[in-house]
Parts: sequence; structure tokens; C-alpha cells
Amino acid sequence: MNVIGLDIGGTGVKGVIINQDAEILQEMKVSTNISEGREGILRSVVFVIDSLFWDNIPISGIGVGSAGRIDPVKGEVVFATANLPDWEGTKLQEILEEKYGVKCFIENDANTALLGELWAGTVQKLKPDSAVMLTLGTGVGGANAINGKILNGSNSQSGEWGHVILVPHGKHCNCGKEGCIEQYLSGTALTNAVRTETDFSFTHGSEIFEAYSIGNKQVKDVVDRYIDYLALVIYNITVAIDPVIILIGGGLVDSKEHWWHSLEDKLKHYQVTTVVTPASLGNKAGMYGAAALALQHLEEKRGESV
Repeated sequence: MNVIGLDIGGTGVKGVIINQDAEILQEMKVSTNISEGREGILRSVVFVIDSLFWDNIPISGIGVGSAGRIDPVKGEVVFATANLPDWEGTKLQEILEEKYGVKCFIENDANTALLGELWAGTVQKLKPDSAVMLTLGTGVGGANAINGKILNGSNSQSGEWGHVILVPHGKHCNCGKEGCIEQYLSGTALTNAVRTETDFSFTHGSEIFEAYSIGNKQVKDVVDRYIDYLALVIYNITVAIDPVIILIGGGLVDSKEHWWHSLEDKLKHYQVTTVVTPASLGNKAGMYGAAALALQHLEEKRGESV
């Protein structure tokens, strides 16, 4: 079977055609049209899928990972922040199935990223029976998996680590609460902290970590606190979930050579013995995972019909 794996984020919509051997047959990406709200986002999604269908490769199903809280049973976006304006309430599964005539399966993008790592990443060979993913990017996402299947929870919010309270009565979050992990561990949060607490105005996390690696004192104080918070969050995950492995993904991991050793030192302080490792698929993890989601469901349906 060949399926489409789609990853919908606030900056881009990425899609692939991929087969059961995790081989990418075709790939497409466009910027997310958030300026026109839901209709603009849907136009970006449809453009990517249409482009993939133009190659006339047989498609058995579509898997989608989207930012926001997703009800995977209804295939609906039940909550979304301002990163995807007016996205909340979108019945994405219904819309795509009606347009393309194939089965569609919808999940949160962090969940699909974890599925992708378990299916096609370097941890695949370990076949862990439990895993947690923490993604550090524009926001902070997360996912929990048991026996290769995503744990969604009764309210579709299992793994929403970005909106766990880290600092009571702390910084205001765009989810409406205060002190969420996202306001301290996202790339946006790190960039803002450096801009407001130092004499520097870096625009990208990689610049911050480069300054950190050469011993810039002002930047070092901010980044050390960032890594302290990250180590604390990882420790709390080990106590709450006790998974076999924790994967750290997202754009900030691209600069891991500058800060990963510091994280390992801080994890030793917390006596963390769980395997903590960088994710390996980069920004393609969500597309791989969305494809894996579709393949899982299609195999299950095939088994039920036998």
C-alpha cells in the first residue's frame, strides 16, 4: 500500500507519498496560509494533497498530523491556539474523505512525530514497549505511546506536555493558563528570554546555542536555566510515565551538539536512568508518523474484513 502522510503546522504544510517499507515516493511542501484562517489553512492542505495525487501513484489512505488537540475518533480539531487561527472545530477527516474518496485518519502532530520515530527512526530497532516524545520548537508538543500505539486519553490530551504547569502563576500562555512548559522550553520562549534578559537580539535558537558554546556569560545564564527546566520536565515525565525511552525532538535539537552534554549532566543530578535520546527524523517525523497512522488503521481494517 501507498499512503499520503501530511504534517500541518503554523508555518508549513508538508506531505509525502510513502509505502509500507517507509520509502518516500514523492514529497511536497507549502507555507501555511494562516492569514485567511481556516479556509486559508485548508487551501494549503488541499494544494499539497492535490499535488501528490497528480503523480497518479495509487493511494490507499491519508494520514494527517495537525497542531492542536485532536479527537482521533471524530477526526476533528477540538482545540487550537493562535498558531492556527480559526482551526478549532474543523472536521478535517470528514472534509478530506468527502473530497478524495479514501479513508483519512487524523492525529495531533506530536503524536504522529512519535509514531514516525517508532516506525522509521533509529529507535525502531529497540522496539520499546513504551515511549514518550517531547518536541521543542516554535511551541512545545508531546506524545505518549504504549506497545506502538498512541495513548490519547479520555479527553484527547494525553501527552500535551507543553501545557503542563511548570511555574505556578508564571508567564501567560496562549492556551489561557499561566506558567505552562511551552512558555519556558519552546524556541520562542528561549529567544524572548535572551532578547529581554541580555544585550543580544538573536533571531534563531542556533545562534543562541552557538553563543552559549563559546562561553557568552549573559547567554549562558539564560540557557543554563533553560536546560535546568528541561531536565526537571524530563525527570517529572520519568516519574509520571516511567517509559522505556524519552525522545527529544523539534528544531532546537538541531543544535544539540552545543547543549546536550549539559542536559546529560543535569539528568544525572536528578538520578534519571531512563534512556533519553534525540529524535532522528527531524522535521520529517510527522510525515512518517502520519503515514504510519494510516497504514496501522488500514491494516486493522483489512484484518477485520478477513
